[in-house]
Amino acid sequence: MMFDKSEYRIAAIDWMRGIVMILMALDHASGFFNNGRIFADSILLYETGDILAADQFLTRWITHICAPTFVFLAGTAIAINTVQRQQQGISSSVIDRELFIRGAFIALLDLLVLSLAAGKIVLQVLYAIGVSMMIMVVLRRLGARVLFFAAITILIGSEFLLMVLWEHGGDAPLWLALTFAPVFSTSYSIMYPLIPWLAMMMLGWVFGERLMSKQSDVWPVQRLLMVSGCVALMLFMLIRGMDGYGNMFMLLEGDSLVQWLHISKYPPSLAYTLLELGLMAIILAALMRLEKMIRVRSNEPVLLFGQTALFFYLAHFGVLAVLSLVLSRGGLEQAYLVALLVLVILYPICRIYRSLKWQNPQSLLRFL
Repeated sequence: MMFDKSEYRIAAIDWMRGIVMILMALDHASGFFNNGRIFADSILLYETGDILAADQFLTRWITHICAPTFVFLAGTAIAINTVQRQQQGISSSVIDRELFIRGAFIALLDLLVLSLAAGKIVLQVLYAIGVSMMIMVVLRRLGARVLFFAAITILIGSEFLLMVLWEHGGDAPLWLALTFAPVFSTSYSIMYPLIPWLAMMMLGWVFGERLMSKQSDVWPVQRLLMVSGCVALMLFMLIRGMDGYGNMFMLLEGDSLVQWLHISKYPPSLAYTLLELGLMAIILAALMRLEKMIRVRSNEPVLLFGQTALFFYLAHFGVLAVLSLVLSRGGLEQAYLVALLVLVILYPICRIYRSLKWQNPQSLLRFL
């Protein structure tokens, strides 16, 4: 998220980010145009016994990978950018200042722009990313090993903390909503409490540092991703099967695939985090392998959307809002068709934006 054209880029990371942008567009198109959309990814949003239509549920579920990947790769991008700038002789104070400003800018987009559009304060993924980036100004000095174990501790321990401090299904005080427990109310909503998502960014930072230390030989990184992903998926199966701690109060109601995949995103349970980051790690390992086998085409849509991810995120809401003025709501098919239309509309716009950003690397466009 923080590169210009002259800097070291990894196409696999751009592809991974582009994939999640496409899936995110589908999810939000479903929110705008799909009357049957399922939004039941939390104990706050789901009533025991509710019927989850498989097609609607799976359309929602395939987009679960988006936020963890977006946050994880933001941490990766920060680490890569930091190492590059240090190699260029740029001082730590300058790096810290720009990271802090960028984080504040991203967080304010949620507070001022997207909340204004929603008609109430809504803190979503940009809040989590932006504030996490600001905190990384300090945390990055702790070293990769400390960050890794601190992130794992947060992800494992968050549910225990909420068991003590939060009556699940009830309201949370503002400080807890900002940090650990979500709130959905008529006056404000906090969908992405900071600390669990900060932990995912910390893991992304650790991966980014590892990646930069292995530029000459990425095979160990690919192997690490594949092994880590498989271990994460096995742990997910264990935790989900035990049907207790780690599921953030959303327990199995049967043995169907839908029930196994019906896990808590708000807040992210350990099961959710293991599943989504595990899948991401395996896919990213495959994409890194693919990058070595094929020619990377700069104007290929998935790559382009990944290289303009934050701009795409903001712009696609505008496109959906305009389309909602001329297209009616319908079923699941309408959501898929609108998502495709959004991608077609945004492709040339993202190309223009990327060109302008690369031609003017010190302009305000660098914040997007």
